[in-house]
Amino acid sequence: MFQFDMVAKPPLAPPGFLFPIVWTILYIMMGISSYLIFEHDDGGDRKISSTKDRCVKLYVVQLIFNFFWSIIFFRFSLYYVAFAWLVILWVMVLALIVESHKLNKMAAYLLIPYLLWMTFAGYLNIGIAVLN
Repeated sequence: MFQFDMVAKPPLAPPGFLFPIVWTILYIMMGISSYLIFEHDDGGDRKISSTKDRCVKLYVVQLIFNFFWSIIFFRFSLYYVAFAWLVILWVMVLALIVESHKLNKMAAYLLIPYLLWMTFAGYLNIGIAVLN
């Protein structure tokens, strides 16, 4: 089982107590973003409705990928697999930002810190993979 204090970490690795704080803030921002998308009135416009549907699907799928990344990385310590999984998740979140921007710019902007944190998580993930 993974213990953050017990593995070799790359430079710039933050202390373990910081992760729950950051994730709490990110999940709040993600929740607000999803609310803005879910509540967006398509006005009967099929194109807008289709974009909204894509956003909702991307949001749900990326949440599932996010959940399973934690299991792959922390439970099974499959660091390289987790990194590949994270790359796929990163692409999904980028697509979600692009699609969300078509409906509600604020919804898209609220997801940018999540994408940035995942980029940093990718650095940590591959660093831990290489060092361990």
